[in-house]
Formats: sequence, C-alpha cells, structure tokens
Amino acid sequence: MDVKPTERQKKRYTYQDYVKWDGRWELINGVPYNMAPAPSFVHQSIVGELYVALRAFFREKGCTVVMAPFDIRLDEQGDYEQAKHVVQPDICVICDQSQIGSRGCDGPPDLVVEVLSPSTALKDRNEKYMLYEQFGVKEYWIVDPLHRTVEVYGRGEKGYEKRNVFGERDALVSFLFAELSIPLADVFQSNHRE
Repeated sequence: MDVKPTERQKKRYTYQDYVKWDGRWELINGVPYNMAPAPSFVHQSIVGELYVALRAFFREKGCTVVMAPFDIRLDEQGDYEQAKHVVQPDICVICDQSQIGSRGCDGPPDLVVEVLSPSTALKDRNEKYMLYEQFGVKEYWIVDPLHRTVEVYGRGEKGYEKRNVFGERDALVSFLFAELSIPLADVFQSNHRE
C-alpha cells in the first residue's frame, strides 16, 4: 500500500482494509502508519528483558503476555472487524482471556508497554497515549532507551491520573499490580545506546 499524505488526511481506513496491506502497519483514527524499519539491538534487548520479567510475574496469574507483532483492535462500537484503531504495542498484558482470538486482541489490554525509538517517539507519546487512555488501558509504560527511564501511567476515574518515572537504578513498581517490581538495571543492562 502506498498512501500519499493528502490521501491519508481524507480517507479513513478500517481493519478490513488493514488486513489486505503488505508490510507492518498501525491504524489510529483510521489513519495508516507504516511501522518503523527493524528495531535496533537496544530496543529489542529492552523488549526482551521486560517480556521475560512480565512473563515470569504473570505465569500463574491467568494473564497473557504478548510481544509485537500482535494486533490490538479498538473500536468505539465494539465492531472489531470495522475497527479504525489497530495497534501493535511492543508488549501487552491481557488478563481477560475472552479478548484473545485468532486475529489478536479485541479491546484494551490491561497493561501496554511501548519502547521509544526515534521514528515512533512522538506517536507513542501522543496518539497512542491518547488512544490507550480513551479505550481504558489501565496502565501504560513508556520506555525511553536514550535516557534509560520508564514512565508509568495509571488510570483513574478520568483517564490517566497517576504518573511515576523510574530510572535505571530504580525498581519499577506497577500501579495496577502492586506486587510487580522490576529492577531496571536488568532491563537497561546493555552497554550499547541508541
């Protein structure tokens, strides 16, 4: 699929269009975003470390931990075949197993993790932040490999109301899962930088 910026602003797409495209894409408000080229070593190392820590924590808790590429379909009317939002977070935790199907997850995961890269940082901090907040993702982690920090946003009655920032010498503590603590020295262990 080749979408020119002027066409992109006019036409809105749905999941039915999305499944026909080659390559990796995301849809936010019906607008297609071509996924960045292959992530860096540092990005993948951080995703791997977080996945291992989350998988170990959730193994006996009835929640599923999934890494990208894995479609999360979000739709205001719950019509996931016509969803105008399809995203592929780096990691997500889904505790309601009925949301998981052969085509991905229908509805918001409980926890979403996005690891920033130069080409995705603005989208992760803006469009995706607002999308996850709108659809009720209970906790959102934004991992910044350059500054070696993790911002944790927790949901309140009016959207994301809590925020903590953890550095590489800290242990990240979840708002949603009080027993979940991850030493970030392990996550940011790579000496390589983006």
